[in-house]
Amino acid sequence: MPRKLLLPYKSVFSHFRAPRGLHDSLAMNAARSGYRVFSANSTAACTELAKKITERLGAELGKSVVYQETNGETRVEIKESVRGQDVFIIQTIPRDVNTAVMELLIMAYALKTSCARNIIGVIPYFPYSKQSKMRKRGSIVCKLLASMLAKAGLTHIITMDLHQKEIQGFFSFPVDNLRASPFLLQYIQEEIPDYRNAVIVAKSPDAAKRAQSYAERLRLGLAVIHGEAQCTEQDMDDGRHSPPTVKNATVHSGLELPLMMAKEKPPITVVGDVGGRIAIIVDDIIDDVESFVASADILKERGAYKIFIMATHGILSADAPRLIEESSIDEVVVTNTVPHEVQKLQCPKIKTVDISLILSEAIRRIHNGESMAYLFRNITVDD
Repeated sequence: MPRKLLLPYKSVFSHFRAPRGLHDSLAMNAARSGYRVFSANSTAACTELAKKITERLGAELGKSVVYQETNGETRVEIKESVRGQDVFIIQTIPRDVNTAVMELLIMAYALKTSCARNIIGVIPYFPYSKQSKMRKRGSIVCKLLASMLAKAGLTHIITMDLHQKEIQGFFSFPVDNLRASPFLLQYIQEEIPDYRNAVIVAKSPDAAKRAQSYAERLRLGLAVIHGEAQCTEQDMDDGRHSPPTVKNATVHSGLELPLMMAKEKPPITVVGDVGGRIAIIVDDIIDDVESFVASADILKERGAYKIFIMATHGILSADAPRLIEESSIDEVVVTNTVPHEVQKLQCPKIKTVDISLILSEAIRRIHNGESMAYLFRNITVDD
């Protein structure tokens, strides 16, 4: 297979790079007045992605007002008719996650009561996606959010790189989980000099499948970091001892359970050769960067001379920009699924890849009833 076919968005979407061709093909849909695109964010920084998407579609953002009242309540007002139309709500998630969720829910319900035909949420980074598994006495918050979105009136969701692909099963309506990997692969090929001397690194065994997918498509080697620094699960005492450790407790004489072996964290090690190579760590989310900084340090000790981090969602909370700037990481590349302009000002090592192209094409295809398979060409299951 020719190498250029491995990166579909560089070739498949090449015709969208010409603004005239883009507007000629997409503006026709806006003229038909069959759909509207709204932004559910109340902050200006979060509407940048929505503006880029509508610009590619040749459409205008729908007229609405989203704001917080003095008592902290969220108010949404739709300023134009949406009766019988397909409505797309673009909602990027800022640091104030809960406010963004309420904005999305209230706008969806407002559109539902305004008799919109279909309400499609465009949520590039789906919040609470890390809380998709039961942890001790916790809850699966992601399932709760999926139920709330359905109740509010959403009929479809477009998202990108869900933290766990099984999250799609939480929804009672269709979910299109797009991939950012072709854009990140294209960045590696075009922006990293001598990338042929690179090795793709998984910072934990859990990320090995994603790293293997990148390595195979770029024809590069693979390395996996394994050990104590990457272990984030904490075996904390939560009081659930059975039988309880109480003096004079009576246990049934015939009940003999196998002795549970205590967990032992192995010493940190790198499986694979990174000496004299460029190390490219790939993941879906970069939030708290301590584990990435620790991974970069161990890779430097093993002989890697440059460290790149590629991730879809650059949340970069707390002191992440400062830690990245002071670390041995050379560059952090993320997409604009999450607004991070403030972090970029604090740390010049942070670079952004624009993914508005694929989101706008997904909107166009859903509205026209076209197949979405075209957007998943050469996409592997492990991406």
